[in-house]
Amino acid sequence: QVRLVESGGGSVQAGGSLRLSCAASERRYCMAWFRQAPGKEREGVATINTPGTATYAESVQGRFTISQDLAKNTVTLQMNSLKPEDSAMYYCAARTYGSACYTELAPTDFRYWGQGTQVAVSS
Repeated sequence: QVRLVESGGGSVQAGGSLRLSCAASERRYCMAWFRQAPGKEREGVATINTPGTATYAESVQGRFTISQDLAKNTVTLQMNSLKPEDSAMYYCAARTYGSACYTELAPTDFRYWGQGTQVAVSS
């Protein structure tokens, strides 16, 4: 059982920045950040594998950066130039099986999830 704990959410004005962190009890090959806004499906935002290859959803490309500290089993999502449409609950997820690691993967491809952290961006 892998435990994931997110932190760093909050409220910010459009154009501002937030930094989300995910602390994992164990590191898995593929770690991801997903988000889900009310009434919308959960969508992949960014992924990173243990070698450090990162992928991003088109909507956040150039604004968000995912990084990792393998020694501390943490994954961080730096979010800059935030927009109101970025408002959502953000979840950290870990994939146990398979070598694929990209944002188009479905939530069902990830076995472990954190409890989520809320991000609210006001205009």
